[in-house]
Amino acid sequence: MLAVDYPVLNIFWTMLELFLWILWFFLLFKIITDIFRSHDLGGWAKAGWLLLVIVLPLIGVLAYVIARGKSMSERDAAQVRQSEAAVKAYIREAAGTGTPGGGGSHVDDLARLADLKEKGAISEEEYQKAKDKLLA
Repeated sequence: MLAVDYPVLNIFWTMLELFLWILWFFLLFKIITDIFRSHDLGGWAKAGWLLLVIVLPLIGVLAYVIARGKSMSERDAAQVRQSEAAVKAYIREAAGTGTPGGGGSHVDDLARLADLKEKGAISEEEYQKAKDKLLA
């Protein structure tokens, strides 16, 4: 049998330290991306914050969170709103309900064309030309 000299409490402590390191790196990378994303900071201010965060990580991260934590969360919220608006616009465009002229989608137009062809209002040749024009 293999004797183990590593008590359960030490395993717990090691796991806690590992978890805290992962959290620390997550926060560090989040702050570094926020420094570059911030439009209200100039180039020298960004360089100064970046230098402080990299050279003195504990003091730099704490100072950044204290000094710019509120604006950091506002930038995150603005980015989320912008992403949601882009997704909604893409869905509207893909569904065909958000055309700028207020008209229907290509699917609706094709359905109307097929309806006109079935009723005999347009010929097969006219239907194909209109369909090609819609799909182009």
